[in-house]
Amino acid sequence: MEDQFYRNLQPDRMLKKIAKSAAKNKKRTVLLIFLFLVLLYLLFDNKGIITRLRLEAQHREWIEKVKADSVETLRLQEQIKALEGDKKTIEKTAREKYGMAREGETVYQIKKEK
Repeated sequence: MEDQFYRNLQPDRMLKKIAKSAAKNKKRTVLLIFLFLVLLYLLFDNKGIITRLRLEAQHREWIEKVKADSVETLRLQEQIKALEGDKKTIEKTAREKYGMAREGETVYQIKKEK
């Protein structure tokens, strides 16, 4: 009963049918081959679509990196200004980063548990 709904085409008959159709309509066949080659060229050439998409993604990544670096630069410039003019900031940084203390002070460091 299943055989009633589907035609049984053998592969060699299908190829003969395609070849016969291509021989009848040579202009269409040449046009299809030409369009296929143009499509391949547009997709995979050095200036093709795939290359362009990859380069645009890379460009977006670099723009984000530049923005992040700009924010970091501004933060560091503010820190430099604070360190140049304020003795309290210098002392705070020396104590926190380098563990320095005044004479007679005892420094207790609490280790963080991981």
